[in-house]
Amino acid sequence: MDAFFNWEQFNSIQPNATTLLTNSISKGRIAHAYLFEGGKGTGKLKLGTLFAKTYFCSNRSDYYTPCQKCSNCKRIETGNHPDFHIIQPDGQSIKKDQIKQLKAEFNKTGVESNKKVYIINQADKMTVDAANTLLKFLEEPHKGTIAILLTEKKSSILTTILSRCQTVGFIPLSDSSIIKILTDQHDINLPIARLAVQLTNDIEEALLYCNDESFAKARQVVVKLFEVLINGREEAVVYLQTGWTQAFDLKNRENIILGTELLYILIKDLLYIKNNENSRVVFIDYIDSLEKFALNFTSERIIIYLNIILNCKNQINMNANIQLQLENMILQLLEV
Repeated sequence: MDAFFNWEQFNSIQPNATTLLTNSISKGRIAHAYLFEGGKGTGKLKLGTLFAKTYFCSNRSDYYTPCQKCSNCKRIETGNHPDFHIIQPDGQSIKKDQIKQLKAEFNKTGVESNKKVYIINQADKMTVDAANTLLKFLEEPHKGTIAILLTEKKSSILTTILSRCQTVGFIPLSDSSIIKILTDQHDINLPIARLAVQLTNDIEEALLYCNDESFAKARQVVVKLFEVLINGREEAVVYLQTGWTQAFDLKNRENIILGTELLYILIKDLLYIKNNENSRVVFIDYIDSLEKFALNFTSERIIIYLNIILNCKNQINMNANIQLQLENMILQLLEV
């Protein structure tokens, strides 16, 4: 199921954007151009697609609810509708030729009706020539045609383009909102979902984590490393060289950084427990063990642990020797 399957679900995480758009649809006051502004992962492209479904749907159950079953809805979902187009950056930018081709599509008669919808994703990446080419079209909009520009950087859009668009703001998604979507709509295990949202506030990225079997395995490996750290030097060093390196490929710097991030999150859970904030614990299925471990830690010791792990992550980010940094991290943690 789509992360933003219908307006009701979308309203729970983007109420202002949802209200503005559904009102404009139900009252027949759809603008010819919109600017969807908000951070990564806030659902701009998903809402643009849902808006297009509503616009084209031949069997709406009310003013703004697409049936999701008609030919128009299904073709939009699969990217095969002849009058619905999404423009993505070509490399690092959206180029003039892409907008010229888009403009040519605007000027054609609709294949099946007089309706057309175009989404320009990451519109702030348009070159100056591309932006000026788009502006010329926006100054003389075609009836029945809707342009939707998506951006994380409104300040990078030409003011002359902004003046011709109705701006729709998107707020950052809360952790609880993303977790609810992951667990309710995608049947993701709650502990996995809670961990994924610590790494990203983008639902699509969170889903990639949650559906990756190696992510669940990595989570278990991090817990095991912490357990052997508690048991002493020799076992911890051996596990670093066996279990840890099997789960986190030393040749993959990003993978190693992920491992340190997971360990950091786990140690931070101890601090939440010390501060009687159990509701914030991420590794909730290990909370009984964590509560026992927390009895042997002071808050000061936990903070030192966190600083050691963070320093290791930063050094690896700066291209330091991975094996050496991990070994130093383990030895420093053992000495605290």
